[in-house]
Amino acid sequence: MSSYLEYIKNNRARDYSVKKASTDFVSQDVAKKVRSIYSGMHEYDRTPLVSLEKLSEKIGVGKILVKDESYRFGLNSFKSLGGVYAIYKTLEEIAGKNISISEIFSPQFKETIGELTFSAATDGNHGLGVAWASMNLGQKAVIYLPKGTVPQRIEAIKKTGAKAVVIDGNYDDAVEKMARDGENEGWQVISDTAWEGYQDIPTWIMQGYTVLFDEAMEEIKENGGDMPTHIILQAGVGSFSASGVGYFNSIYGKKRPISIIVEPDNAACFYESMQINDGKPHRAKGDLSTIMAGLSCGVPNPIAWDIHLDYSDVFVSCRDELSALSMRSLGNPLKGDKKVISGESGAIGLGVLMHIKNDLEIGKDSEVLLISTEGDTDPKGYLDVVWGGKLPSELPI
Repeated sequence: MSSYLEYIKNNRARDYSVKKASTDFVSQDVAKKVRSIYSGMHEYDRTPLVSLEKLSEKIGVGKILVKDESYRFGLNSFKSLGGVYAIYKTLEEIAGKNISISEIFSPQFKETIGELTFSAATDGNHGLGVAWASMNLGQKAVIYLPKGTVPQRIEAIKKTGAKAVVIDGNYDDAVEKMARDGENEGWQVISDTAWEGYQDIPTWIMQGYTVLFDEAMEEIKENGGDMPTHIILQAGVGSFSASGVGYFNSIYGKKRPISIIVEPDNAACFYESMQINDGKPHRAKGDLSTIMAGLSCGVPNPIAWDIHLDYSDVFVSCRDELSALSMRSLGNPLKGDKKVISGESGAIGLGVLMHIKNDLEIGKDSEVLLISTEGDTDPKGYLDVVWGGKLPSELPI
């Protein structure tokens, strides 16, 4: 096993003698419905799917596909897919009727529903999506961020007109304070993790994320391909990764791709929960410190946990060096491959693939789908890694 990661296999994922959680709420049908709603936004377009043919040859893998979410809505991250859809569904409920997504951005709609304030907790990307949507709605937003959030991410949120509140605590603390303040102030809380009595909005966010998987499969099929054999997905609270696992299960069932769920070693709540092996989610033991800020979450989303427990095949805890390796590899591709500018949380899947492929027998007959979930949302941090050589590691090839 590589010294840069640890992993655990989940035998329950392929055991159909046990009762399993439903994935119907993140199915392909749901994804297509959400896509049809997003088609009413002029900012919406399918993001690129990049085939790294030369890198595939170099490391002995049949095909490596990278979906580049840095192009999403001009926000440099996939996160807005969830937040904007959740806001749309929230406004539908407030209006008490079915509405189009273009309608909610009209001045007439704001006059009908009045002034609202949306709130979210974030490392930067989810909050920016909520703030951006609020700005375009002509509404207010209050975004809570953990201590240590890089200034560039805070400024991106402030530029939308939102209020940015940096707390003296980590991401989980930010979620708790945002939820308390939101309830006290009567705000519309847009959180990607669930708790007792708060399930609908995290579910809508997960449904929004299914769009990118549906786009990827559409493009794969347009290019004459079929289902990937493996998907490598990042987990913070697990909403994104669970939406992907659930989406593929809804189409392929027992024949779905092998799913590999990746977390930073200091914020590995899913990996550690699987190690404990009591069927319950647990808080991460680490201090959540990692360059992968978007994955610096210590508590699993319980909705996501149910899907991961029942369907995800492998859970990986990895060091920051693999993220840095991935960023450099994608940003400085082999001749003939397209460059992908991918941030710390976005790139990690490639480094994990390089270091785990032999253990998991990923080879020339394998087709691997990776999601670059963000671009250089921390421009200085990106250059420190890609140009400055921060966090060097051994090459696995």
